Amino acid sequence: MASGTKKKGKGGSGVRAAAGAVNKKQVPWGTVIGAVVIVALLVIVVGYYLVESAPMREQEAREEAAASFQPTEQNPDPSKDIEGVEITEIKGSGHVKRHERVAYDVEPPMGGPHEEFWADCDGTVYPEAVRTENMVHTLEHGAVWIAYNPDKLDSDAIELLKLRVDGKPYMVMSPYPGMDSPISVQAWGHQLRLDSAEDERIDQFIAALRRNPSITPEPNGTCEASPATFNVDDPPPFNPEEPGKDAKPMDYNGNAGMGNTAGQQGAGQPGAGQPAPADK
Repeated sequence: MASGTKKKGKGGSGVRAAAGAVNKKQVPWGTVIGAVVIVALLVIVVGYYLVESAPMREQEAREEAAASFQPTEQNPDPSKDIEGVEITEIKGSGHVKRHERVAYDVEPPMGGPHEEFWADCDGTVYPEAVRTENMVHTLEHGAVWIAYNPDKLDSDAIELLKLRVDGKPYMVMSPYPGMDSPISVQAWGHQLRLDSAEDERIDQFIAALRRNPSITPEPNGTCEASPATFNVDDPPPFNPEEPGKDAKPMDYNGNAGMGNTAGQQGAGQPGAGQPAPADK
C-alpha cells in the first residue's frame, strides 16, 4: 500500500509540471521579428528620403531665392544685375544645313547662325555632347542651355545641374568637351561662366532669361523637336573639329526665319514685355 501511494504521488507531480509548462507565457517570436523588420524598413525609407530629397529641397530654395530676378516691364533684363554675365549683340541668325558649320566666336556660343532644326529643349538632359548648331537654335526659341565640361565636374555636380533642367520647360543641358570653364550657361546673347554647380547665379540667370521676350528672337517658338527632324535619343553628335574655311560667319543671315513655321506655338504665349510663366 505504501508503495502504491508513492507511485500515485509521483503521478500527481508529473501532471502538475505538465500543466505549469502549458500555462507558462510563451514569447511571440514571430510577431517580434515582424515588428523589428517593419521598424528597420521604416528607418531605411526615412533615411533614404532624407538623403535623396536633400538636394531637391536645396534646389527649390535656390529657385525661390532667385525668383526676384524674373523680368518685369520695369526691368526687362534683370540679368544685367548678375555678376559675371556677358551680354553680346547677336548680328546673325541665318539657318544652315546639317552638313554646314558656323564659325562661332565663343565656345559655347550664346547665339548666332544655327541649323534649321532645333534640338529638343523641353527639360531635356543629353548624356552626350550634341551638335552645336542645333543647340544654338534652342536659344533663339528662348531656352536656357547649361553646358558643362565633363572632365572638370564630378558626378554630384552634374546631378545638381540636372535638377535645374530635367523636365522643366525651355531648359536643356549637355556636355561640351574642351570648354575652358567647368560650367557655362547660355541664353540668346547672354552667357555666364562658373566653377561650381552650387552657385546661386545659375538660378538667377535662368529666372531672368528663360523665355524672356525682351531678348529672345522667337519667344513663341516651341522647344519640342519634331521626331522627323531631330531624334532626341540619337541626336547629331558634337563636332570638335575646326569649322573650316567654308563655315558661315557670325553675321550670316541667309535663310533666316525659314523652317520656323513648325516651331511657332499658338496664341496665349507671352508677348513682348511679359515675363514667361513660372514652372508649376
